[in-house]
Amino acid sequence: MKRFLIMDVDGTLTDGKIYIGQQGEVMKAFNVKDGFGISMLLPKYNIIPAIITGRESRIVELRCRELGIVDCYQRVTDKLQCLQSIVRRYSNSDALYTLGDVAYIGDDLTDLDCMKAILDAGGTVGCPADAVEQIKSIARFVSDKNGGEGAVRQFIEWLTQN
Repeated sequence: MKRFLIMDVDGTLTDGKIYIGQQGEVMKAFNVKDGFGISMLLPKYNIIPAIITGRESRIVELRCRELGIVDCYQRVTDKLQCLQSIVRRYSNSDALYTLGDVAYIGDDLTDLDCMKAILDAGGTVGCPADAVEQIKSIARFVSDKNGGEGAVRQFIEWLTQN
């Protein structure tokens, strides 16, 4: 059965810094170890990666394409509704998925509703070391790495070993 790894971007896949020049957003830094985990490890375990983020960035779109992430949702104001939509879209007569089939990694209050709903359904949630306290207090996995420094890779390794 397929499972899902839903990821936030700013503060989770990146260090949360947003570099903005006169022409708009200029760059974001992603960790190569996170990228390897997403593109090379997740497929081995039949885990579908997806991005749900509140900001919109061409940089994120390019990174998703590079890593083979098909489900990339940007400028999302209701992350829980988006998450539920992803799970429904993959469900069919052969497989009915629920939020219990989801692992989620996020770092801030915009991730809280998704994380609580996933936990209530029996899924798993994690966060980087520098996540806000409300997120750390409910996370089943708290990385010892900050966002953008390999926290997602650690979460992937933990998920696939447990």
